[in-house]
Amino acid sequence: MFRILRYPFFLILLIGFAGCAANKKAKLSQGTAAALNGKELFTTNCVSCHALQDDGIGPPLGGITSLLSKDVLTSFITNPGKFIEAGDERAVSLSRRYKLIMPPFDFLKKEEINAILGYIEDETKVHGIKPLIVKKEVTIAPRLAAPVTKSGLQIELEDFVLIPPSSDKMPRTRIANMRPHPSGDGTLYVSDQRGIIHRIENGQVNTFLDIRPLVENYINEPGLGTGLGSFAFHPDYLNNGLIYLTHTEAFKGKKADYEYADSVKVFLQWVVSEWKNIDVQSPVFKGERRELVRINVPGNVHGTQDIGFVPGLSKNDKDYGMLYIGTGDGGSTIGKHPELCHSKNSLLGTIIRIDPLGNNSKNGRYGIPADNPFVNDTDPLVRKEIYAYGFRNPHRMSWHMTNGKTMFSTEVGESNFEEINIIQKGGDYGWNVQEGNYGISPKDLKNVYKLPGAETAKTVKPFALYDHIDGNAISGGYVYEGKIDALKDKYIFGDIVNGRIFYVNINKALSDSTVHEMMIVQNGNETSLRKMSGSERVDVRIEYDGFTKEMYVMTKSDGRIRRISKAGFSGNQ
Repeated sequence: MFRILRYPFFLILLIGFAGCAANKKAKLSQGTAAALNGKELFTTNCVSCHALQDDGIGPPLGGITSLLSKDVLTSFITNPGKFIEAGDERAVSLSRRYKLIMPPFDFLKKEEINAILGYIEDETKVHGIKPLIVKKEVTIAPRLAAPVTKSGLQIELEDFVLIPPSSDKMPRTRIANMRPHPSGDGTLYVSDQRGIIHRIENGQVNTFLDIRPLVENYINEPGLGTGLGSFAFHPDYLNNGLIYLTHTEAFKGKKADYEYADSVKVFLQWVVSEWKNIDVQSPVFKGERRELVRINVPGNVHGTQDIGFVPGLSKNDKDYGMLYIGTGDGGSTIGKHPELCHSKNSLLGTIIRIDPLGNNSKNGRYGIPADNPFVNDTDPLVRKEIYAYGFRNPHRMSWHMTNGKTMFSTEVGESNFEEINIIQKGGDYGWNVQEGNYGISPKDLKNVYKLPGAETAKTVKPFALYDHIDGNAISGGYVYEGKIDALKDKYIFGDIVNGRIFYVNINKALSDSTVHEMMIVQNGNETSLRKMSGSERVDVRIEYDGFTKEMYVMTKSDGRIRRISKAGFSGNQ
């Protein structure tokens, strides 16, 4: 029923659970005020995956309150894992059909759940929605990718800092990105999607920049894929003081640099902006900003969630100062508008490359590098900013500089795969007609099919991937080059939902795409991020200081940042 970024949640799985007779159905309608609150909560937490009548990532929710009691619904939302483990036939059938299981929403208060269900009940009555009819699925979906296996590699995590809460609502923080200060002095900056960038120095956390009072129409809801998406320091920051941010704004009719037909609703706008700090030594930002690019999107998911510069370049390198910006399909595919992405005419589902200090773009606010792949395309509708395209949600980007400036981007998948892509200039990565190494139809995003040979040559295939049997949503990572020998030359990443930490060995030929799992040890005992954070929904991010070569693990569920202190194979730590 609910969703963070791209996590699918299947409240409708409850429909067939034993003991839920019709005479126990929820009676939840609570009047206008509660209905308005319920609509807001539903929009924030549910619509990314679910509609009331139409199929989406998850099934439609209309009619569910006529089948189940309030207590059952509340219990499921709080801890869905217990219900699916009970083995109810219809619940299992739906889990097989949708191939993903809802993580717990234990942070919602009972009255908030009650308001959501009340809204569903009211809308069901108004529109005469019938509950979903469930067909029994007797077959288990086949595994489509090699299983992730435990490698014997173990890491120890030590507490680094606790980020102060940005809300009295859960999650208390929405920490998303970490960047080191460009001087390499060990100072770190961490963003909270609610609109704050924190500065961490000598274990102390203070606010560096709060954009909320500075940006008109700034929003970080509905949905938990909105807000302050990402930020990056210009490589010459110590001289020019420039920082780049992405954020979401409510749509108030402001003209965008990427627009589509008026028949498709604009849900919100993603904005990339430049912030000039007048004193780069100051612990608090003070300066001005200007807008670079504004993008209309039809949904509250798969937005402009990562930006970055290639690190460590000399000023004579053509890539120096070029800003890479990753934007997902904006929910266009699950929103029944697949034509808005997988096109060189659209900024949705792309990684673009711009010169933020240039001015030859259509709006005159940034430059389009002369060596971009589509600069010489004669079609006037082609967006010359595009560096690569065909992405659903390029969640995180990073570069491995000792291996020929290899660019990695992780792709949060739909129903079958999570991908690590190596980005090629001008590459087509296939979404929304391919997922993983398979074909997919925008009309049926649940099932994939084998591609004919001629089709496989048209797109760039994932470097590595894992099946949804092993996780729900990939969180990007980095190739480790620090002092811990056991971790060297490993691209380390994680699964956002379950908090498992994975890696792929990186060699010069990039010939090994096997995904391994590393285990977490604390006080000599094997543990997990779920146990350490105290939540079944971990919301993990992997971050790296390219100067100190320290790697960090951030968990939204408890607002903690932990540092990898040791690593080794079983018995050799």
